[in-house]
Amino acid sequence: MSDLRYRNATLNDLPKIVDIYNSTIATRMVTADTDPVSIEDKRQWFDEHSNDFRPLWMVENERNEVVGWVSFQSFYGRPAYNGTAEISIYLDENFRGNGFGKQILNYSLQQASTFGIKDVLAFIFAHNQPSLKLFEKFGFEVWGNFPNIAVLDNIERTLIILGKRIV
Repeated sequence: MSDLRYRNATLNDLPKIVDIYNSTIATRMVTADTDPVSIEDKRQWFDEHSNDFRPLWMVENERNEVVGWVSFQSFYGRPAYNGTAEISIYLDENFRGNGFGKQILNYSLQQASTFGIKDVLAFIFAHNQPSLKLFEKFGFEVWGNFPNIAVLDNIERTLIILGKRIV
């Protein structure tokens, strides 16, 4: 398994973040976006991440290639929920299926408490079995089930919210 490095994303990384994100849209497995997003579309989301509260990391291998990115995002935007964050992991299509998701999730969970995170959530479509299985291997449980809440290519899809208390 490759050694991965994690660094805080900079504005210069935003085009790569958007490219990786957009590469997942057509699969209809990962995001509820149905059309590619622009760099400008993601600018506010990018600005909402801070290195000391809700990090957004670029993940690179030993050859300085971007394997993907990972972020923690505030849940529900109210102070009483500051101990809860949603995790998002997106891999460059050239690095999918090689166990990097497992490494990134493991690292992220180890770091989460340093950002005041006590509960980690993952929003995953029910038909995305690989992601559900990955998170379940790390002890995540179903905390929410939203049947047929999304429509992708005229097919209703169920959203599962997995959660894990880490402290």
